[in-house]
Amino acid sequence: MGQSYNVAVIGAGTAGLVTARELQREGHRVTVFEKANQVGGTWLYDSLVESDLLGLDPNREIVHSSLYKSLRTNLPRQVMSFLDYPFVKRESGDTRPFPGHEEVLRFLQDFARDFGLMELIRFGHEVIRVELVDEVSHDWVVESRTRETESRWESKEEVFEAVVICNGKNTEPKVAEFPGRDTWPGLQMHSHNYRTPEQFENKIVVLIGNGPSATDILREISPLAKQVHLAFRGSDIKLINLKNYDNAWPHSPIECAHEDGKVVFQDGSIVEADVIIHCTGYKFHLPFLKSNGIVTVDDNRVGPLYKHIFPPSLAPWLSFVGLNYRALVFRVIELQAIWVAKVLSGKVKLPTQEAMAASVEEFYEQMEKAGWPKYHTHSLQNDEGEYASWLAAQSDIRPPKSWEEITFFSFVKGIFGHGENFRDTWDVDKWIQEIESSD
Repeated sequence: MGQSYNVAVIGAGTAGLVTARELQREGHRVTVFEKANQVGGTWLYDSLVESDLLGLDPNREIVHSSLYKSLRTNLPRQVMSFLDYPFVKRESGDTRPFPGHEEVLRFLQDFARDFGLMELIRFGHEVIRVELVDEVSHDWVVESRTRETESRWESKEEVFEAVVICNGKNTEPKVAEFPGRDTWPGLQMHSHNYRTPEQFENKIVVLIGNGPSATDILREISPLAKQVHLAFRGSDIKLINLKNYDNAWPHSPIECAHEDGKVVFQDGSIVEADVIIHCTGYKFHLPFLKSNGIVTVDDNRVGPLYKHIFPPSLAPWLSFVGLNYRALVFRVIELQAIWVAKVLSGKVKLPTQEAMAASVEEFYEQMEKAGWPKYHTHSLQNDEGEYASWLAAQSDIRPPKSWEEITFFSFVKGIFGHGENFRDTWDVDKWIQEIESSD
């Protein structure tokens, strides 16, 4: 057994649960802080929405989950499995290859129960401060609060030797910027606060974006809405064919909005709309982290982080698991968690601080040369296979060769090939078996 530390894990969603399991396997003493009263993180559906539907008010009561009631996974259950814990079909559950969010939550609940993680979790504990208080002993103070009454909170400080931040990335909305947004008189909301379609009956709706949430919401509201107008950049992912919808039209991005209710698009078209829904993604949000400016969030880049996980000057005592997107996230999260746990136990060595910092700078320079914007720092769309293989090698894990072909990007291509009803028409089992048999 290697070295053992007292480790705090922030969040009991997918990343927090897998990280807690791997830390425990390595002999660390683990405490998981979770604001909600259940495990699941973003997979824990909440019918409540925020008082500020755009999510601009910093004092609003935050609702963590962004699930809408009808949401189904974009990826099949086969790639939402863990190395030794498959996401199997249960006769009493949702057996579809692309199940509803309730089935994912059950999977995570089963995972937490089967690995004895529930006893490690402090439910109802919102973390409000994580701060390094002793650089020599690498002591971190984690301050959390619990609600005693509707108006009274009780705070508590505890000291840990290491902290792993797993608080998710789908909670703080990022909204579109355009002149007149703040004075436009209609209803504006972010998809974070969309739950059901009934309120859009007979409304003229503008959807900003063309990713999975925009296309799902379009499909759900179009039978009820009077008109739906989709505003998106030419580079946005296109998952839906608007020719299948009699009351939906594509547009370029919004140019401006007027106080009389008109929305003007960059292509010159004008719509007098009732609702604008921003399906524009999320911002990384770490208001509790006090690192004296060492770790910052700049245009959705959390950094500097070595391999998206360790701040070089604070490693290995501070780490992040689950920042990456446009990837088979469950696979990446598990490999990250295994690596963090083994690094802390001393079984795997990190490079020197200088070498890690140089690696980060090299990565940033490569992004700049390739023309990738800063806000895509944690996207793995183009190098997921290489990154997953690198993580696996660090922990001496031999992934199947099929991992090189079964990636987020390959699934996106498959989705395009099967159209907007891909969840019900694509035989994913057969597709994966063909890839595996060709190894």
